[in-house]
Parts: sequence; C-alpha cells; structure tokens
Amino acid sequence: MTVRAVVKGVGHYLPERIVPNAEFEKTLDTSDEWIRTRSGIERRHFAADGETTSDLAAAAAKNALKSADLEANDIDAVIVATSTPDLTFPSVATMVQNKLGMTRGFGFDVQAVCAGFVFALANANSQILGGMAKRVLVIGAETFSRIMDWDDRATCVLFGDGAGALILEAEEGTGENSDRGVLSADLNSDGSYKEMLFVDGGVSTTGTSGKLRMQGNALFRQAVEKLTSTADAALQKAGLAHEDVNWIVPHQANIRIIQGTAKKLGVSMDRVIVTVQDHGNTSAASIPLALSVGVEKGQIKQGDVLVTEAIGGGLAWGSVVLRW
Repeated sequence: MTVRAVVKGVGHYLPERIVPNAEFEKTLDTSDEWIRTRSGIERRHFAADGETTSDLAAAAAKNALKSADLEANDIDAVIVATSTPDLTFPSVATMVQNKLGMTRGFGFDVQAVCAGFVFALANANSQILGGMAKRVLVIGAETFSRIMDWDDRATCVLFGDGAGALILEAEEGTGENSDRGVLSADLNSDGSYKEMLFVDGGVSTTGTSGKLRMQGNALFRQAVEKLTSTADAALQKAGLAHEDVNWIVPHQANIRIIQGTAKKLGVSMDRVIVTVQDHGNTSAASIPLALSVGVEKGQIKQGDVLVTEAIGGGLAWGSVVLRW
C-alpha cells in the first residue's frame, strides 16, 4: 500500500487593519506608484496591538478545520512555520493547540523564513508517510510588522501580517502521480547567503528581536534562479512536466520575482495564483494564504496539479508538488 498525504481543508486569516501604500507617503520618501511598480503590492494587513502570531495562526486553523469538517482533537500534529513567534519559547504550535482546545497529539515550529511553509509541508508529509500522524495541521503565520525598520523604505513597504493553514490526511494511493496528495518535495539551503536577508538581533547576540535587513537586488537574482531550479527538481521527482501543472502557487514576495520565475518555467501568468497585491509579503504565511484564496475564488479545484515554491533567509528554498 502507498500512503499519500492528501489535502482535506484549507483556511486563512488576515488582521482587520488594512494599510494602503498611500499611508507610507506620510512618513517616507515614497509613493503608491513607486511601491506598485517595484513590488506589485497595493495594500497589506497589520496585526492590532496585542494581536500575536499565535492568534492569527489559530484563526486560520479554525477556518481550515471548518473547511475539512473536522474538530481540533481529530488532528494528530500541528506544525507552524514562522519567524515571528510570540515568545522565544514555547512554540507557537503549542499555543495554537491550546487555543483550539486540542488536548492530544504534538506540535512544533519550523523556522525557514519565507520558505517556512514549504519546509513545514514537506515535514508534515514525512510525518504521515512515516506513520507518526494520520492528520497534520500545517500553518504559516507571521507578524512581520513587528520587525520592520520604519525608516527603511526599501523593506518596510513590502511586508504584511497574516496566516494560512492546511490539513493533510493519510489516504491510500496507487503510488502513481495520478494520486491526490503530496507527490514530491525538494528542499535546499545555503548559509553563505546570510547577509542577503536577515534580522540584526536575537537571543544570543543582542538580546533583542532586531530589525529586518535585506539586499534586494542581490536577492532578486538569486530568487528567480533558485525558485526555477527547485520547481524543476520537484516536478522531475514527481515524474511530471511543466505542461502537467495547473497552478503555480509561489511565495508572494514581489510580482517581478513571480513573473520572472513563471517565465523561466515556461508557465503563463494565467496559471499562477497571485495575491501579493492584497497582502504584501507575509513570509511563511504567503503560500497557504494564496492556496486558501485560490480555493475561495474557485481557481484551485480537486485533481489540479500544484507547484508551491518559496525562498527565504538562510538562504533556504524549496518546492512541493501536490495534486489537490
């Protein structure tokens, strides 16, 4: 028997406060046109005072559970991808367990910055294939507004807060790529690129959370190349070709990166789920958020082949191919 990790439900949550590009014009030498032209972003959501990453994650998780018609105690494991946890410890995942009223199973966090959800999804797939769990709740959640340098116009206009969640469940498959569920994963990292994207603080260095620092142009060049190569690698592992793909669901960092990657993959933009205009870069939350929006809009349908791909600080990058 071949076990597959099949998607059973998806959901997302965005904070109430919507921040249009024009709001930055009051404090920065920038404009709505400048931001749109360089990033494709029109607006983003910021968490309210006292609203934490675990709050966003739990709200998205509740929507995913509703989508799957499941209760919290039907879940065996919770994996949260985040770089902006509520506390140094315990994990956001255990806080989500508590907020959901989940009294069984286990939970832990994954930290791979913007690639976090892809890493968490691959990990959840392994938990299911290895028999550790039957149902896994995989969440990407971030409050990046808490680590912005509001004087740095090159970065602070790019990021937003939000959460997305997806539930995987073990099902019997044929072992062919016609199966529903996760078909392949490709994960990579290279620490020599650290200076391209990092936060200048931490527990064992400054004792503070620090602020985000980014070398945008250098990162852009790495992103298109590495996202293309990891998507190709995952498709090859799955035994699929570009023409078999119904949807690319990329990390929503920058419209130019999304367009550049699609072009190199030979995939038209009408087969790419794009939400960056409405949410900005929500880091680990961006892919599950885009998946949920894609389902909500009727774009993603059962049986569709999806490629999710992301790159983040580390650098860490990867992709997952799944049939919805």
